[in-house]
Amino acid sequence: MKEELVSIIIPVYNAEKYIEETIKTVKEQTYKNWEMILVDDKSTDRSKEIIKENLSDNIILIELSKNSGTAIARNEGTKVAKGTYISFLDADDLWDNQKIEKQLKFMQENEYAFTYTAFQFVNEDNTKRSKKVNVQKQLDYKEALKNTRILSIAVMIDLKQIAKEECTMVNVLHEDIATWWKLLKNGHMAYGLNEVLVYYRRYGNSKASNKLRNCKYRWELYRKVEKLSVIKSIYYFLHYAFYGVIKRI
Repeated sequence: MKEELVSIIIPVYNAEKYIEETIKTVKEQTYKNWEMILVDDKSTDRSKEIIKENLSDNIILIELSKNSGTAIARNEGTKVAKGTYISFLDADDLWDNQKIEKQLKFMQENEYAFTYTAFQFVNEDNTKRSKKVNVQKQLDYKEALKNTRILSIAVMIDLKQIAKEECTMVNVLHEDIATWWKLLKNGHMAYGLNEVLVYYRRYGNSKASNKLRNCKYRWELYRKVEKLSVIKSIYYFLHYAFYGVIKRI
């Protein structure tokens, strides 16, 4: 396996409770050729101080002048990324310690440009894990509209094959889903590594736990972002409601 530099973008906002553990989950990776870019989105807690205690040659802090949201924070990190590959992690989530190594091998052996892995939900205290959430072997635009299981923290992209500019996050609610749809709509295919390598922390009031709000956001993505007709939006929404809400959550 060719040891290319992997850039890890982490937006941070008031994550003092978890950011140390998230940084540790990267430090403990079996693959060592990485840079971690933490983008502080004008936190008001001790997040920035904790990050500064962990800074090194390959752990970088970017401080935004105002609170701008997750999409902008990720985009600012992406701009300065030096890696051949880029991946995303949130300030309160976790990776398996072989995540980078296994996903990079999967990509290089198959010459894939856009990949994602299976995942599990964990509670706030990281004591209870859900069953494995499986992912598709491959996913195109139309299938993704029906059933998107691409978590941002599970994604890795080869910037030799997909331009960095294409990876710019769409600045809307559920910006990650809108961005993956954009890449797929541009003709790229997403390939799933069906092994749990990431752990997504779920809270009682989080987006993932609020089914009605998720449904509203998904409908707005169909109509306002993708600009689908009402008929097409209903068609894809019904698939989403079955796969995304009933089966996954």
